[in-house]
Amino acid sequence: MSSTRLQSGVKELATQTSLYPQEKMLEVRTGHQELLIGIPKEISDYENRLVLTPEATSILVRNGHRVCIETGAGDAAKFSDHEYSDAGALIVYSAREAFEADIVLKVEPPTLEEIGYMKPGKTLISALQMAKLTGEFVQAINDKKLIALAFELIQDKVGGMPVVRAMSEIAGSTVMLIAAEYLNSANSGRGIILGGITGVPPTKVVILGSGTVAEYAARTSLGLGAEIKIFDKHIYRLRRLKYVVGQQVYTSTIDTNVLSEAIRRADVVIGAIRAEDGRSPCVVTEEMVAGMKPDSVIIDVSIDQGGCFETSELTTHRKPVFKKYGVIHYCVPNIAARVASTATQALSHIFTPYLLEIGSSGGIEEMIFKNKWLMKGVYSYKGSLTNAPIARKFNMKHKDLNLLMAARL
Repeated sequence: MSSTRLQSGVKELATQTSLYPQEKMLEVRTGHQELLIGIPKEISDYENRLVLTPEATSILVRNGHRVCIETGAGDAAKFSDHEYSDAGALIVYSAREAFEADIVLKVEPPTLEEIGYMKPGKTLISALQMAKLTGEFVQAINDKKLIALAFELIQDKVGGMPVVRAMSEIAGSTVMLIAAEYLNSANSGRGIILGGITGVPPTKVVILGSGTVAEYAARTSLGLGAEIKIFDKHIYRLRRLKYVVGQQVYTSTIDTNVLSEAIRRADVVIGAIRAEDGRSPCVVTEEMVAGMKPDSVIIDVSIDQGGCFETSELTTHRKPVFKKYGVIHYCVPNIAARVASTATQALSHIFTPYLLEIGSSGGIEEMIFKNKWLMKGVYSYKGSLTNAPIARKFNMKHKDLNLLMAARL
């Protein structure tokens, strides 16, 4: 009898408990997702880089992903179709096929026609190049409802910008070789050596900015024996640069009179000031350039962000220089493309781990959702512009990506 009552009581208690609010675990999306990665051939003038090497392609294929690459895409970087095919990639024979992939990896921003090849809702990862960016391009990205990430905006887990850093290291090392090329008599330069030899005054180099490009340009210049002066708006950056270079070099904040005198006496001026709100500040006026030595050299590394010389104009590798006020101007935005094989390897080392993590996370949206640092690289999300500087530039509306991602729940 007591046993019967006990069973009845337990049954009644269970019935009452079922009426209470119950906790329910939120569904967690997990699982590996196979990615179809497209690598189209670059069509921009002398853009020789691509994003994946054959070795990286092999790693991705072994991890269950598919890579399709347009024939000839790696030729300029000295990677053949045969190497990619042996690595497991599918060689396709039209740009359309490469652009129809789930994730398209491209160095130069795609043309409007190339954007048209993409399927709605897919992912584009490429450079953005604010100096050449148009409202029509942004609108085309939004109309296709793509998830678009920019090389210049992508961050890593510690807040660094890995693509910008890698390409800046290459540009900083290469830029002094370019300066030496245009200082020599064969290119109608001043006919002087970049550096110094016994009994001859050293070449005078002015570097604007104190970031990665400036660091590597300074190392190269000092190694050649040049006399360098470095200018920046921020004293803490100049202090950091002196520390990492490991030598006492002349540094100064940007003061108009001091800078003007340094530029007037310079043989080479390197412009490498970091962009602020998507655009580099213009600190060298036309009057300053007019006062420079005849056949001296200006290299504006910041040209892809608007440039820091008032006389700068975009040039290409096909026609890299022009003269204004007798001064040679080199204003090519993709300097790293001069050493395409090295640049491709650098890009591949950055993006291969990202792609593997995207696959293991369950897709690009899950990757963005789980990693707040990756959000910084997204400038358009499924029809909504998510980058404030771009919105201000073209007077367009934008939405906070955090709110858009929260809405997915």
